[in-house]
Amino acid sequence: MADDVHVEFCGEWFPVVEDHVFTIGREGDLEIDDNPYLHRKFLTVAQYDGIWWLSNVGKRLTATIADKTGGLQAWLSPGSRLPLVFSQTSVVFTAGPTTYEVGVHVAQPAFRQEWSADDPDGATTIGPVTLTDAQRALVVALAEPMLRRDGTGLSSVPSSAKAAERLGWPITKFNRKLDNVCDKLDKAGIAGLRGGAGKLATNRKARLVEHAVSSHLVTHGDLAMLDTTVAADD
Repeated sequence: MADDVHVEFCGEWFPVVEDHVFTIGREGDLEIDDNPYLHRKFLTVAQYDGIWWLSNVGKRLTATIADKTGGLQAWLSPGSRLPLVFSQTSVVFTAGPTTYEVGVHVAQPAFRQEWSADDPDGATTIGPVTLTDAQRALVVALAEPMLRRDGTGLSSVPSSAKAAERLGWPITKFNRKLDNVCDKLDKAGIAGLRGGAGKLATNRKARLVEHAVSSHLVTHGDLAMLDTTVAADD
């Protein structure tokens, strides 16, 4: 049915029909932004053999895919595709200085997600990674624009200098903490934080923010940390 699947961006809803490949990018059915770092055609939503799929048809950019609780997450690399099995799927990706979030809503999903009264926001579904207060504050400082976006589908990741200033830390300590956090998440199996040969990826800040927000590792409630002094001596 034509009303089964919708794509949502910045409060606008776009229907996806069965016999059409819905394209997302700089051009297409959903024109995200006139951003030269964004592919003309980056993502597609289409039905094959009765299953709805999200595909990455770009050549460079990746996307972080999460269910509405943040408990399940995947990294969609170029040439990959994932079945849309949940009622609501969050798609977060970064092109140049801008991070975007797109929602895909399926009226009749293959799997149902049950909400818990003790965990209405899914905030306890964080995973095996435990951060120190200083490490969490660093992630919150980087994710602040995304956590404050209040319903808009785009934000930016601050520079390391800006985030360090927000925390009141020297840039050398900030960079060391950033490396430590990315290394900890990489060891926990979070993809996209290493650039190969043991080196941390150059775009690790954007990937870190995508993962942290999508998985509820940090939430809007953590923003209060930025109004207090957090020591950087862990």
